[in-house]
Amino acid sequence: SSSLQTSGHRGSYDYPKTEERCVRYKCGLINTIQDVLRQRPGWVEVKDDGEWDFNWCDVGWLRENFDHSYMEEHVRINHFRNHYELTRKNLMVKNLKRHRKNLERDVGRMEASKCDFFPCTFALPSEYHLFVEEFKRSPGSTWIMKPVAKSQGKGIFLFRKLKDIMDWKKDGTRPEEQKDAAQVESYVAQRYVENPYLINGRKFDLRVYVLVTSYIPLKAWLYRDGFARFSSTRFSLSTIDDKYMHLTNVAVQKTAPDYDPEKGCKWQMQQLRRYLTAKHGRETVETLFKEMDNIFVRSLQSVQKFIINDKHCFELYGYDILLDQNLKPWLIEVNASPSHTPSSQEDYEMKCRLLEDTLNVVDMEGRLTGKEKRVGGYDLMWNDGPVNREDVNLETFGSTCFTANTHLGCVNDRENQLRRLLKPFPGQRRM
Repeated sequence: SSSLQTSGHRGSYDYPKTEERCVRYKCGLINTIQDVLRQRPGWVEVKDDGEWDFNWCDVGWLRENFDHSYMEEHVRINHFRNHYELTRKNLMVKNLKRHRKNLERDVGRMEASKCDFFPCTFALPSEYHLFVEEFKRSPGSTWIMKPVAKSQGKGIFLFRKLKDIMDWKKDGTRPEEQKDAAQVESYVAQRYVENPYLINGRKFDLRVYVLVTSYIPLKAWLYRDGFARFSSTRFSLSTIDDKYMHLTNVAVQKTAPDYDPEKGCKWQMQQLRRYLTAKHGRETVETLFKEMDNIFVRSLQSVQKFIINDKHCFELYGYDILLDQNLKPWLIEVNASPSHTPSSQEDYEMKCRLLEDTLNVVDMEGRLTGKEKRVGGYDLMWNDGPVNREDVNLETFGSTCFTANTHLGCVNDRENQLRRLLKPFPGQRRM
């Protein structure tokens, strides 16, 4: 209707009082998210320079356009302006190290030790000399080298000898890598986790989804589904140059000669949790999942003061976690644009659920009260403080018992929950 032609991120805008409001969206990615947006009742795609209420953009678009966009109150966009404080490998480590140091100063060693969940890491070339000191302290150990701003396993290699990285000593920034001004450091050198937890002799890592809808105060949601990505080759440290063995990225694995997409190299998180519980018992596994919750919350707290908080922004982070043989979780990295390109039918369906529920939490339709602790497959994990589980009866337990409201790898009965939570789309009530 013509009354809707006025604006999203420019001009003034009055919600139509009687007619149902449509949500005009812009989408800069061609994958599952496009399908999810197209199927959403009452949402209409705008092309090119059309006015939008909702924008699912890539980080490149953000860099070029964010600072020149005036956004109305109701408008939402899927990245924070400087998301890279958490998602660039070198900046994530810098922020975590600083956070740990501040905790030690303000609270004590015990509290700071709760941030010991990332492998020893140095930014090259700037911390080359610090790195060499550490390297010499543990001769024979394996290190992994990663470009700070590339994804999908590109440019990564393992090494055990300093001569293998001489190129990064002075100034490893190649001219072609200087394109992006923010990218001063080119690589990180990180101690390789040499004792990964193996299943059937294969290494895997976990992909977990965390949605942040506000940094100040911090409000973060944890998705129940996720997956383990396996390498296609049995693990051994005797060959350090086999990328199919050491890198679990699907982008790497699918180029292996014996890769079968439907068999794939993924387990759903529920399957992994059941496997670990059968093998190690419920208590051990609950401790592991609590330690993962700790990683999500503390990593977000480490950047909380540095992310430019903006009520228009939300971010869906893809966390990569590696387990070692002691079932200790290690934070490997956090992705700002986790791949929504499916590797199989099962993967596609999981990503559709994840993205639909992301839109449900962001709630352009105004169907939520804002007090919800659960929306579909998302559980509210942190709301300016830890969130207690709904179904715990405090009288019986005594008020000392706190149970976190997280259900990673548990049943995701989202359809029933959404049916109870959301009134049907037609005749939506407006705030």
